[in-house]
Amino acid sequence: MRVMGLDYGSKTVGVALSDELLLTAQPKETIWRDREGKIRKTLVRIEELVAEYDVRLIVVGLPLNMNDTVGERAEAALAFRDRVERRTSVPAVMSDERLTTVEADEMLDRMGIPREDHKKYNDQVAANIILQEYMENHREEMKKLLTESGTPADSVKEVSSEQGTEE
Repeated sequence: MRVMGLDYGSKTVGVALSDELLLTAQPKETIWRDREGKIRKTLVRIEELVAEYDVRLIVVGLPLNMNDTVGERAEAALAFRDRVERRTSVPAVMSDERLTTVEADEMLDRMGIPREDHKKYNDQVAANIILQEYMENHREEMKKLLTESGTPADSVKEVSSEQGTEE
């Protein structure tokens, strides 16, 4: 059982998946399309990943404006979330994704990825950031998902995100 993170863009969707203990997120892939309106193949691929990885929750990035208003991109992400939820029958939640693309770009720079290759990875790294932040900010919800899936939540030791040590 896993959680999926999605970074919805006009021509791409970055995908990240959690590990089975819902502690860490990893970039998975970038789904490409010709135009924003051509979403059918994107939904098919997401549906395949949901089935393959037994995804129980989907986190979609919400690109709010810096002044907290919902703009055109955020409205498109909300509509995308609704379509993903209908297609997969998996609950989908929104998570603030402001500046994740910038953060992903900086991360790729630090990793030494050439600038011309950033577009290949940027969206999936942004999805990874969205998912990791959501899991860290919703630990109780993650424990509940684990318990519902048959994994005893108390068997997973808490890891302090500040210190990186077990508590």
